[in-house]
Amino acid sequence: MASSTTPYTTKQWILASKPTSAPVLSGPDATFKLQTVTLPPLKEGQLLCKVRYFSNDTGLRNFIQSTVAPERFYVPTVPVGSPMRSGIIAEVIESAAPNYKPGDLVMDFHLGTWSELVILEAATSQPLTPLPNDMPLTHYLGAFGASGLAAYTGLAFAGGVKAGDTVVVSAAAGATGCMAVQIAKVLLGAKRVIGIAGSDEKCAWVREQLGADACINYKSPTFVEELKAATPDEVDVYLDNVGGHVLDAMLTRMKKHGNIAVCGAVSGYNSDEPMTLRNWFEVVSMRINIRGFIMLDYMDKAPAILKDLIGAAADGRIKLQNGETIVEAKIEEQPEIWMRLFSGGNQGKLLTKLIV
Repeated sequence: MASSTTPYTTKQWILASKPTSAPVLSGPDATFKLQTVTLPPLKEGQLLCKVRYFSNDTGLRNFIQSTVAPERFYVPTVPVGSPMRSGIIAEVIESAAPNYKPGDLVMDFHLGTWSELVILEAATSQPLTPLPNDMPLTHYLGAFGASGLAAYTGLAFAGGVKAGDTVVVSAAAGATGCMAVQIAKVLLGAKRVIGIAGSDEKCAWVREQLGADACINYKSPTFVEELKAATPDEVDVYLDNVGGHVLDAMLTRMKKHGNIAVCGAVSGYNSDEPMTLRNWFEVVSMRINIRGFIMLDYMDKAPAILKDLIGAAADGRIKLQNGETIVEAKIEEQPEIWMRLFSGGNQGKLLTKLIV
């Protein structure tokens, strides 16, 4: 379909400065700046889309400033002056690609931007098809998107979970963690699954709704003692999203030759202090295997994984109820909503439903 020659303008958040600790949301040193820009005409193979939902992920913090050099990072980072990126669900307004038409819904894992209107490449956009049982399409950004894929691949491939294993999942009430708890128990046959979360209320949800055998509040003054009591036979696989003192404690609970699969280190994203691990020699003493991974490593397996995840959710083995926090907001509020991730202001996946 040919595109219109009418120029479109859109409000768009750009990266104004790279933060060294927590992003700054206002004032002269603000991390982000809201601008109104004119979009270029569509080129062949492109889509003009209206954003419906933003995916809020802690990993986006590393897109704007990381201890990893940009040339070593797993996806292109966001340069100063460029639009802030995130996963999105959007509606096609105009199409210059034969396989899309106005009204179609599309998703992009990480190349969308914090904008009201975006131009996407059709080749890297994923068309959204209805889910069984009228499940919300927003699950494509969470349970059936990067979060669910990270949970599954981290446990099954990077962690090597086997039937009968004892598995621990940190950030168990978050987008990846809430799927990991259920995947370990329901799909991979773990004998015992222990969650770690940031409040007693979240731990109750992880136990009662997600089916964890135990869940421990890492803010508890007796966290280390509670962790030891919950893992009397020690741990085969630990899925680590947080690093810091939680990882340090977990090093003392791993079995000899146990596996730690690392997909995040959110405890240090907004800190300019180095991460300290007092128990690091446990890695040598217990011959612990630590493996970093990203779900993009396993995209060839994604169709089969998503078939399993959607099927398990459709028949009730995996529960998605209360696994999304959706905030309706205008574009002006997006940075503040994203920052709620770092203060525990969500349960499950945090999404912004963009209103104009």
